[in-house]
Amino acid sequence: MTTVHTSSIHSLPLLARGKVRDNYAVGTDRILMVASDRLSAFDVIIGEPIPGKGILLTQMALFWFDKLGHICPNHLTGDAPESAVQPDEVAQVTGRSMLVKRLKPLPVEAVVRGYLAGSGWKEYQHNSAVCGVQLPAGLQNASKLPAPIYTPAAKAAVGDHDENITFAQTVDMIGLDLATRIRDLSIQIYSAAAEIALTKGVIIADTKFEFGLDDNGTLTLMDEVLTPDSSRYWPVEGYEAAFAAGQNPPSYDKQFVRDWLEQAKVDGKPWDKTPPAPRVPADVIAKTAAKYQEALERLTA
Repeated sequence: MTTVHTSSIHSLPLLARGKVRDNYAVGTDRILMVASDRLSAFDVIIGEPIPGKGILLTQMALFWFDKLGHICPNHLTGDAPESAVQPDEVAQVTGRSMLVKRLKPLPVEAVVRGYLAGSGWKEYQHNSAVCGVQLPAGLQNASKLPAPIYTPAAKAAVGDHDENITFAQTVDMIGLDLATRIRDLSIQIYSAAAEIALTKGVIIADTKFEFGLDDNGTLTLMDEVLTPDSSRYWPVEGYEAAFAAGQNPPSYDKQFVRDWLEQAKVDGKPWDKTPPAPRVPADVIAKTAAKYQEALERLTA
């Protein structure tokens, strides 16, 4: 297996390097998305790759695109990524790439939460609300919400932090019709995925989606979908005990690295979550890779 921290496809123009994916232009209407083994935590790219992570992310995204295709169009073309590159570049793209439609991306991270965790839990403790959505009093960390809520964020440039915003702010950004459709679709997609995952013994606590418009103005699901990088996955069997103890449930996603970084020291002081990130130990890298692998195997078994 080839580990790819940063891809190098010389035969295609590089459009952008994101936190995880490298995007290359294929003609004027398609993009080759290469999922690297980079990991981003607190919007900072970690120096050490997670071996095999890009392949796992791509396989999981393809699994979910297949399961959820009846709800919303997605950006997949059905073309083989290997067909877009030169023979000496095939190893970099096999298993970790998608050849997708070139869309006009919308500047909104469509976040859906079914449980109270992470930044949502922190915000709730201050005002009993998340992104302007008022919630019942008395909820705890990892509480299941009465119903999934839509808590959007404004997309940030690489290295910057996404900014939580209200639905009203998304209306100002993209208009009422589009904002409403994204909200309703996101909740519908999350609810369907959460139901499927639960049958596999996995809780999807929250997730984020990205959407774009094609040349006909069709709202299209794009980028990744329901991967451990964009979602908070918890095994069912560890949830109740952790919830009762007021702790974060054990996680199948990059929360394992986040938790390590929260206690990491730089020059004797807690890391301030700005680049560069502390060097992540090999055992944390290995355990994170195992978490990603277990999530994929459990969901697709």
